[in-house]
Amino acid sequence: MQQGIKLFGITCRWYFVKDMFGKKEREQLFIMCALHKPGSLPQFDLIPNIYLENWSDLSSHFNLILFRNDYSVLVLYLEHSFLKIKTNNENMKKLANKVAVVTGASKGIGAGIAKSLAAEGAAVVVNYASAKAGAEKVVADIVAAGGKAVAVQGDVSKAADVDRLFAETKAAFGEVDVLVNNAGVYEFAAIGAITEEHFHRHFNTNVLGLLLVTQGAVKSFGERGGSIINISSTVTRITPPESAVYTASKGAVDSITQVLSKELGAKKIRVNAINPGMVETEGTHTAGFIGSDFQKQLEQQVPLGRIGVPEDIAPIAVFLASDDSGWLTGETLIASGGMR
Repeated sequence: MQQGIKLFGITCRWYFVKDMFGKKEREQLFIMCALHKPGSLPQFDLIPNIYLENWSDLSSHFNLILFRNDYSVLVLYLEHSFLKIKTNNENMKKLANKVAVVTGASKGIGAGIAKSLAAEGAAVVVNYASAKAGAEKVVADIVAAGGKAVAVQGDVSKAADVDRLFAETKAAFGEVDVLVNNAGVYEFAAIGAITEEHFHRHFNTNVLGLLLVTQGAVKSFGERGGSIINISSTVTRITPPESAVYTASKGAVDSITQVLSKELGAKKIRVNAINPGMVETEGTHTAGFIGSDFQKQLEQQVPLGRIGVPEDIAPIAVFLASDDSGWLTGETLIASGGMR
């Protein structure tokens, strides 16, 4: 039983495992690599998701030995090294074979999330309202890294644009699995400076847009359900002065997250929120927050002593998009360096 091949200098044996756990049979192919050191016992390293080309020629290339116990294990000793072998790294990623739509993904937190989702195997739709060049740059970065992405323009506050967003998503990648409601606007204003335009600008994008895109996603999710991730803000906790309208719009996002988690659970759709603290983005630079006294005062209240960057938020979105968070819904994850 010592037959095998040398693959990258390692002696390899093939194991085909039929796992009988659960209601469905799951079949996976493993490669067991035995690293032999003189004077010591073999050390084994199990590497999942290896597969064979020419599967139909299996019997001509292997000696098959079948063991029966609580589960079946088919041990395959490779005799001919010319059989093509390659690793399926995509299947090892958390979001392999999933499709994600990220709104407002041309820059900042949205761009960071889009890239991270793609890095974990998702095909990503990079939505933008007007920053076409930024969205195309995000897509180019994803593709250059070996991922899949397309840019789709659309104003989330307009139903016709949202319909087109999901139509183009379906044409490009099929059913949707993940929605990240990141599109948003913010502008601080004292109570005396609030106008109708200021109010509707925030609520049309931050609240109405979120609802319209969520409607479209619910229609586009398949039978296996999906994950909706709403990007809210810690302003709903710290309620800074001159943020009445912006804070109110994000308070609505928090409430909608709770409501929809209960409403959509029966459809296997999870709804959670991420509430970031102040994050350094193009938007916070434009708003004059970066380098300001406001930033300095804020950082004095942050236990970890700094504001965030998009890379602090993106891994949380990956977690909520993946099966790792399969029993979480209606949750609000505060990502603020510890500030409450």
